Amino acid sequence: MSTAGLGDAFGRRMRTLRVSVTDRCDLRCTYCMPAAGMQWLPKEALLSFEELERVVRAFVDLGVSRLRLTGGEPLLRQDLPQLVKSFAALPGVEDLAMTTNGTRLAALAPALKAAGLQRATVSLDSLDPGRFAAVTRGGDLDKVWQGLLAAEASGLGPIKINAVVTPINEPDLMDLAALTFGRGWDVRFIEVMPISGAVGRPAAGLPMAALKRRMEERWGRLEALATEASAPARRWRIPGALGAVGFIASVSDSFCGSCDRLRLSATGRLQLCLAHPDGLDLRALLRGGATDATLKGAIAEAVWRKPAGHEFHRQAPSPQAAMSRIGG
Repeated sequence: MSTAGLGDAFGRRMRTLRVSVTDRCDLRCTYCMPAAGMQWLPKEALLSFEELERVVRAFVDLGVSRLRLTGGEPLLRQDLPQLVKSFAALPGVEDLAMTTNGTRLAALAPALKAAGLQRATVSLDSLDPGRFAAVTRGGDLDKVWQGLLAAEASGLGPIKINAVVTPINEPDLMDLAALTFGRGWDVRFIEVMPISGAVGRPAAGLPMAALKRRMEERWGRLEALATEASAPARRWRIPGALGAVGFIASVSDSFCGSCDRLRLSATGRLQLCLAHPDGLDLRALLRGGATDATLKGAIAEAVWRKPAGHEFHRQAPSPQAAMSRIGG
């Protein structure tokens, strides 16, 4: 096992950690959760703020420099700005972002920015109130839109929007892309990932290549933009736009070879890959009296086992797991 930073057997260095702070969510998106029957984890099963700070510090000491808060819906975790402040204070953290559904962002954006959050990514699958409610099973589009505006006004930018492409929201994809004309936002389109058996296999939407062609038929040839090799989205600019569109083709055009990401679930499980069961129970180590050196050693050994890539085409999704439990 290499001791040069936090690396795996394929020569990839891990720089990004997605930190789930809760499994709870106030929406029930069709591609993420079942309509009913979710059993939320008890409070004692979740890592405390002190445990989260300790384990994240261990990752940062090992070379991770980018943190992203996720859920579930992270803004449901009480006193989240307090946790943001502790993460922002860790020496070595260069980027601190959050992915949210935006329903509570209008009220919390100023406090999050003051605590040290740098960027916000908001899930927004439709600009039509009816179809938005259909995808999210009851969500209020206006709340999310006000959250986006509050995030921008608070300086949590550049703003990114994530839209999972499904048959339900296909009529809205061009309108979402058109948001980049008036604002310097990144609107990113994401293929449905067959991860959670809890929601079955959601119907795949328009392929990314077909969506790009549709945009070019409407607006002209898209301009390729520079993108980090490890970034999941391939970015393009529509002629005349201020912002950019991105395509995250996790299934059809895997970017696993340059992956630099790890995931920490709200229960303290280190998930080496979104689509693989292998991982490490860090909560047991934290609550079992492990020293910081033991904790870091266990993390490094686990990361060395990170698989080469996903196996969406060969591996059936977990029958129980929902994306909110994994910390996607």
